[in-house]
Amino acid sequence: MSLSRLTPEIEALKLKLDKFVKERCQPAEREYDFHMKDRVGRDRWVIEAIPPCIERLKEEAKALGLWNLFIPPHLYAHVPCCAPSVLLSYREYGILCESMGKSFLAPEVCNCNAPDTGNMEVMLHFGTKKQKEKYLIPLLKGEIRSAFLMTEPDVASSDATNIATTLKKFEGSNGEISYILNGSKWWSTGAMDPRCRVALVLARMDYSQCKSKGDNLSNNSSHGAHTVVVVDMNQVEIVRPLTVMGYDDAPHGHAQVELTNIHLTPENLIIGEGSGFAVAQARLGPGRIHHCMRAIGMAVRCYDLMLERALSRKTFGKYLGQHGGCQQMIADSASDIEAARLLTLSCAEAMDLYGARVVRDKIASIKVAVPALTSRVVDRAVQIHGGAGVDGDLPLARILVGLRTLRIADGPDAVHQRTVARIELKKAAEKMIARSKL
Repeated sequence: MSLSRLTPEIEALKLKLDKFVKERCQPAEREYDFHMKDRVGRDRWVIEAIPPCIERLKEEAKALGLWNLFIPPHLYAHVPCCAPSVLLSYREYGILCESMGKSFLAPEVCNCNAPDTGNMEVMLHFGTKKQKEKYLIPLLKGEIRSAFLMTEPDVASSDATNIATTLKKFEGSNGEISYILNGSKWWSTGAMDPRCRVALVLARMDYSQCKSKGDNLSNNSSHGAHTVVVVDMNQVEIVRPLTVMGYDDAPHGHAQVELTNIHLTPENLIIGEGSGFAVAQARLGPGRIHHCMRAIGMAVRCYDLMLERALSRKTFGKYLGQHGGCQQMIADSASDIEAARLLTLSCAEAMDLYGARVVRDKIASIKVAVPALTSRVVDRAVQIHGGAGVDGDLPLARILVGLRTLRIADGPDAVHQRTVARIELKKAAEKMIARSKL
């Protein structure tokens, strides 16, 4: 059975999304860039910097039933408002993510953009009533944005047990519990956005000021020493915006931030003390499928531009597509796209059937393979376009930077390769033991 299969209802939705992306989102990209081009400094991060096309396209997406499609079936019962028009499996939604990846505007205007989707899933699954009312409902409505603060400037955050941000617990004389959060974070995607109102923060528990420890804390596990807390952005100090190979991604953007003596209560915790890694992993499994399928959509867009270029430009008396070197790049790109698509959809189907925990190796595998496969496609498209490939008139350079960054974001290649290798070695060891008992 094909991994690309869709029911008639979802196929119709996909066609509607494809048309929306091609006819509404892609043309609006120039309007978006024109709105931002003369803004400098702090003027790039004010509410007026939000291009008007964003809200216009959001309303169109809502009217077309393209809103909040990321919500998986097992969380549907927890949705307090703005439910999606149709329930999609991880595999089905992955196919639509490829369509959304063909415009950098599409995920946001369909309210399917990172890091908001992961944060909304966390709040749907684990959030308290107050957290949902204050933050989840506005996020579902697309009225605010959010951030996830994990990576730190002073430690190797690819090993999450290194996280140094602390959540110090205090017990009052009357038994009242409170916390103080301190630390530095960077690559806080979305924190620069003037619409960003809330951040989920991963921090290490500090019990030096009290005797009791959280129920979820394991003294024998460094993964049980962390907690995720919900922090209002007005308590977060923005140190500076960060650029990705020169792109600041304004007005959304990435930030370095300081968390200085932020006073919190148990109401700010997600699940409870010591549950940080469980929360982080719950949001990352589906998110990696979303990232990979959007990356494939980006590669497909660049591949289409490559084909157009090969059919329209001549060198040495022949169209580019008639040269053997160009033909090889086209063939290799077609194979890379299909390989990336099949790997990701296979992983998504396995998640649908068995859950993210069972298919950790597949999730890690696509996180390594897909950015590499899609980056090669875009690099070839840049090469075939020559000077036009590195100019801002086409989306190729921006996409190439984004895909290269994806090999670091959400965990670098080496971490995911380590996961795959350890699982493969464990399987091999179990087989060897089983054979020795025959």
